[in-house]
Amino acid sequence: MRAKITYFLLAAVLVVYFVLVGSRGVLLIEQGTAVTVAFGVAVLVLPLIGAWFLWHTTRFARRAGRLARQLEAEGGLPVDELERTPSGRIDRASADAVFARRRVEAEQNPDDWRSWFRLAVAYHDARDTPRARKAMQHAIALHEAAARRR
Repeated sequence: MRAKITYFLLAAVLVVYFVLVGSRGVLLIEQGTAVTVAFGVAVLVLPLIGAWFLWHTTRFARRAGRLARQLEAEGGLPVDELERTPSGRIDRASADAVFARRRVEAEQNPDDWRSWFRLAVAYHDARDTPRARKAMQHAIALHEAAARRR
């Protein structure tokens, strides 16, 4: 719950920032000179890119959360079997061992979104965020394809 509150608070701050930056871009365009119009357009592009990124990130998080809730209801969430250092960080060797098992599971069940979800969690635990995101996107795509077939 704390993560959701933080996410929405930061998203709200970003939206305010986008509005402020956008208004500055409009003011620059209203000046009417070639230089200020060019700067104004460039300034307007930044909030558009930011809004697009925020929308995609929120959409991804909602879809991943939906899969997590379904997997939890089925009793299929991965069990936290990772060893931790005294400071509480995940031990790298432990994360690598769990990752190896999850990778084999996904290779044996390439069309099962549940296996890909667990692989994404293992990637995240092994601190490989780009691959974790790709594996989760694959899990989401498999889940949505299965839902369309029903």
